[in-house]
Amino acid sequence: MEAQIAVSKISKYASSESGDTIEMIERPGGGLSFVLVDGQRSGKSAKAISNVVARKAISLLADGVRDGAAARAASDYLYTHRAGKVMATLNILSIDLQSQTMVIVRNNPAPVLLIIDGNINLLDEPVDAVGVRREIRPAITEIPLEENLVAIVFTDGLLHAGDREGQRMDIIQCVKDMIADGPPDPKHWADKLLLHAVELDQGRPVDDITVLVAAMLPRQPDDARQLTVRMPL
Repeated sequence: MEAQIAVSKISKYASSESGDTIEMIERPGGGLSFVLVDGQRSGKSAKAISNVVARKAISLLADGVRDGAAARAASDYLYTHRAGKVMATLNILSIDLQSQTMVIVRNNPAPVLLIIDGNINLLDEPVDAVGVRREIRPAITEIPLEENLVAIVFTDGLLHAGDREGQRMDIIQCVKDMIADGPPDPKHWADKLLLHAVELDQGRPVDDITVLVAAMLPRQPDDARQLTVRMPL
């Protein structure tokens, strides 16, 4: 078995910079963690907010702090740093080799889609964004690693794609269609969800959009790890 993770993201139309930040860290005990933050507002001001939260969370995870504690500390840090005047949404997704689990941390009103044996489960417990007060707690889900386990994490730009045109994106139906097409393919799935969202916004995204897809798949015959990034300049 192996983990495959893909991310697709795009900035709000006519915005100089995306307010979404995604970071990856190798866990001290083995595995990977991904931190996805969507800062309040848009452009450079949102980027500054999301960077503060992402860097704090990543540094704590690198020191071996547990995911939930890292999320709470990042929230408190943003609250102190900006006096509670700004907020951000935060997701942490980890492939934890010590516990042999996938850990999903949510401080984001947008749900996470969890696919187990081809069935879609919605992680949508009400949660608060980070930074608005002290001691904000995340929702935490931990699932044993098994083949064809898939998690889809996204910022609210995906959730609200098409609103301006009166045709909101049906994320669950899109995922059902992809499941019907064959085995999980994280890159294809992330790209397809992003492309559909941009199409619904008539090629002009009304918000920053980031999609992260993590899947547990049958192991390839080699031991190589790979990282691929494409960033238009």
